[in-house]
Amino acid sequence: MSDRHAGAPGQVKEVTSLANPLIKDIKALSLKKYRDQQNAFMAEGLKLVIDALDLGWSIRTLVFAKAGRGNAAVEKVAARTVAAGGTVLEVSEKVLVTITRRDNPQMVVGVFSQKFLPLKDIRAQDGDVWVALDRVRDPGNLGTVIRTVDAVGAKGIILVGETTDPFSVETVRATMGSIFAVPVAKATPEAFLAWRKSFPGLVAGTHLKGAVDYRSVDFSKGPVLLMMGNEQQGLPESLAESCDRLLRIPQAGRADSLNLAVATGIMLFEIRRRALKLAPEGARP
Repeated sequence: MSDRHAGAPGQVKEVTSLANPLIKDIKALSLKKYRDQQNAFMAEGLKLVIDALDLGWSIRTLVFAKAGRGNAAVEKVAARTVAAGGTVLEVSEKVLVTITRRDNPQMVVGVFSQKFLPLKDIRAQDGDVWVALDRVRDPGNLGTVIRTVDAVGAKGIILVGETTDPFSVETVRATMGSIFAVPVAKATPEAFLAWRKSFPGLVAGTHLKGAVDYRSVDFSKGPVLLMMGNEQQGLPESLAESCDRLLRIPQAGRADSLNLAVATGIMLFEIRRRALKLAPEGARP
């Protein structure tokens, strides 16, 4: 390793060795144990890092490939990282491949502090939509739901029970940057059910026992809490019983169920249908 400057935070360092302790710490973030220990996670891509900084997330380390030297956007992000007290590492492609476990890695990787929204701080207002996911297991599903929540303008996600990690590399990739725009809360089933009692609007869940077509419900009055169950088992009875309405999505083919992320997307676009308008032609969405 060769240092351009001193090794203190807020400085720029050049790293070529895979044995460097900083690289080892970043590489370890692929495991939940170390993400929890460091309260940190990794996000790949220049746009994601810029979005995260713009949204006020705390960056600890910026890693960029030597090929990014002289790139105005990369240099600007590096300067913002240093100004925020973070460390900037200029690394070889070999080091980036090791960190990201990708043969063709992004030129920029950011390490950020994790951020959860306390459940008690969620105070739903008229028109707000929240999604509660029970024991979601698949990081791709969770990432896609977070991205969809962002796309429809819903307010955030509540993870109930033992779920996959929203800050895993796979989940963050699947969010396509929406992890930085969508508040995430987590709660035990007991804490969630206690909080649900004070929710001021409609609580709706999808369930095989649901007798109501999801398209027949008026979601326009007050806030909405959408409950979606585990990929294999659906909503447990305790959560299903706490719903005001149990809904079903009609199906015509041989498949007996829908993918969790797809079903959540269908529900969210229906709940938010009146609020979603196409931008005028030629205008940015």
